[in-house]
Amino acid sequence: MAAGEGRRLRPLTERWPKPILPIDGMPVICRLLRDLAGAGCQRATVVTGHLAEQVEALVGDGSAFGIGVRFARQPEPLGSADAVLRALAAGAEAPLIVSAADTVFAAGDLRRICSEWTASGVPAGLAVRERGGDGKTPVHVESGRVVEIGGARGERTAAPVWFLAASVLPALDALPGPPFELASAFRRGQGAGIEILALEVGPTRDLTRPEDVVVENFPYLWRSV
Repeated sequence: MAAGEGRRLRPLTERWPKPILPIDGMPVICRLLRDLAGAGCQRATVVTGHLAEQVEALVGDGSAFGIGVRFARQPEPLGSADAVLRALAAGAEAPLIVSAADTVFAAGDLRRICSEWTASGVPAGLAVRERGGDGKTPVHVESGRVVEIGGARGERTAAPVWFLAASVLPALDALPGPPFELASAFRRGQGAGIEILALEVGPTRDLTRPEDVVVENFPYLWRSV
């Protein structure tokens, strides 16, 4: 998902879309595509919107990252579930790994959780991390399953990686909104008896405020001097 406006990163995102801004000197979406290729993914659908041409020109056909890429457009920021529906309309097929294109994961985390979800046979999965004071969506986990998303008792927070088998896709239809969000679809799926596997990841890195671009690239810049 690479369509967002990145409003909290303004004025940077008035000129550049968030996914092409760097962490450790590399555009975040490039790191993500390489990690997905390393996890065994052969094809990715990149959903673009804000300043889409810049993202599409950088990513190209994906061959530089070891993965085949096609694009889908999301003309308006209508939410993560809407982005998935647009990817499906462009030819993506379940099972799906859905990730925001603005987060860097610890080395090996994406490969590990992809393997865990695939081996589990559970129809849905959500990456979770230790809770901090970062305002992320709280998640309550019991016995390795996500019990509640967005409630008051969450001891974890959601990381932006979702796993969906074909049986979960009907939960994306006719959601309340806009915005139309994957969290709402997963809560609907839970109400229909669909299990959601909790997939633990380590600390993640992303760009939220303009100063984060300096903080997340300072070691790289210092080594380059």
